[in-house]
Amino acid sequence: MLTNYQNISSESKVLLYPSSRKFYDNELEEIQIKMKNFISDWPDFSAAFKIEYQRFLVFFMSNDTLITMEFMDRIANFILNLEKEYQITLLDKVNVSFKQGKYVQYQEMKKFRKLVKNKSISKDTIVFNNLIQTKGEFEKQWEVPLHESWLSHLV
Repeated sequence: MLTNYQNISSESKVLLYPSSRKFYDNELEEIQIKMKNFISDWPDFSAAFKIEYQRFLVFFMSNDTLITMEFMDRIANFILNLEKEYQITLLDKVNVSFKQGKYVQYQEMKKFRKLVKNKSISKDTIVFNNLIQTKGEFEKQWEVPLHESWLSHLV
């Protein structure tokens, strides 16, 4: 059941999908409708979603949600369909999303390592931790300086 983001507890589960590119305005509207309809089909628990920076699809599910293989298959199919329809990558969580000024960049890990090595990216560059698991982590640990992230070994 679709609910408001504010009604989801900080312990709620998070599934986060970074896009390989920014969504265009017309795509955002379509994707929001698709996500809303997709979540509305979940009668067993409360869920919410956000699209952040026109680039990240984020699902929030009540913490009592039982995540089964069937459930994960449904989400995977939904995400795969979005990838195909919009010609984007959403399932590759190893690539790195980071901020350069007010812009969000997306790079393959190999290229990101080169940027760090060449000092194009500093230890204070904000990176997105797409491995977070709860709403509380999303709110406090999703956007962190590189030296405080899972990538800190690169600096």
